[in-house]
Amino acid sequence: MIDDFLNGDLSAVEAAMRDAAAAEIMPRFRQLAAHEIVEKSGPHDLVTSADRGAEEHLTAALTALLPGSVVVGEEAVHADPAVYGALRGEAPVWIVDPVDGTRQFVRGEPGFCTLVALAQGGEVLASWTYAPARDEMATAVRGRGAWLDGTRLRCGAPEPGAVLDVAISHPDYTSPEEKRALLGVRDADDIAARPCGSAGLEYLAVALGRLDAVAFSWELAWDHAAGLLLVAEAGGAQMTLTGEPFRVTGGNALPFTAARDEATARRIRERLLAGAWTEEEAGAGAGPASGA
Repeated sequence: MIDDFLNGDLSAVEAAMRDAAAAEIMPRFRQLAAHEIVEKSGPHDLVTSADRGAEEHLTAALTALLPGSVVVGEEAVHADPAVYGALRGEAPVWIVDPVDGTRQFVRGEPGFCTLVALAQGGEVLASWTYAPARDEMATAVRGRGAWLDGTRLRCGAPEPGAVLDVAISHPDYTSPEEKRALLGVRDADDIAARPCGSAGLEYLAVALGRLDAVAFSWELAWDHAAGLLLVAEAGGAQMTLTGEPFRVTGGNALPFTAARDEATARRIRERLLAGAWTEEEAGAGAGPASGA
């Protein structure tokens, strides 16, 4: 059933995303009232009426397009964490982040997007990244390439010896151990690191070859599923701290990286490993395995 869907006309998914943005997101862009913004776990974890309305809209539209499918959405999981378990089930799963970059959206900045990915059995099969304030739509289907508004995306490799531009997790979202690993990237002389914005748009920048890599310390599927497939289909690479591929079902060794090519991904992973070692571990020759 899912193969038939993927081999059919997927423009209905794009239409559903555009409709959700037109009905629920863009009318509230730069028009949010104070009561429409709520803190979930803290001041850096926000939800708005746009997030909730868009997810409800997409849940109805996407499940209608693919009967028997279910939705794992950010706001639904916040209300009921058990919903996340559908990623490990047999049914096709729509992974939805209605507004990725909510902080930017709340500030009235255009750097936000809607993310949708279609997965089954833990494998991401297709993805859509829609930036409504820019009217940009990026798509990818496993084995068929990545596209932005009809133009094929290819990451390409960074210039040899160039300083790498890398977006990394904001410190507020990292444990002490993850913060230490990310310092290996932030403090490297051959890397220009900055805090990430919308994860979906950072992945798009990698797929476009405008950003060399990302390094993230959290693994929530709705932030990464769409972007990781987009980068992979554009010719990029990704790996976790142990060198294994990122799993949308969870249990990854963090932080992880996605990059324009495998050599860059390995270079970022090496910096993460260097930061992860304590001075005592390094002196004793311990620490995470460096081969992969």
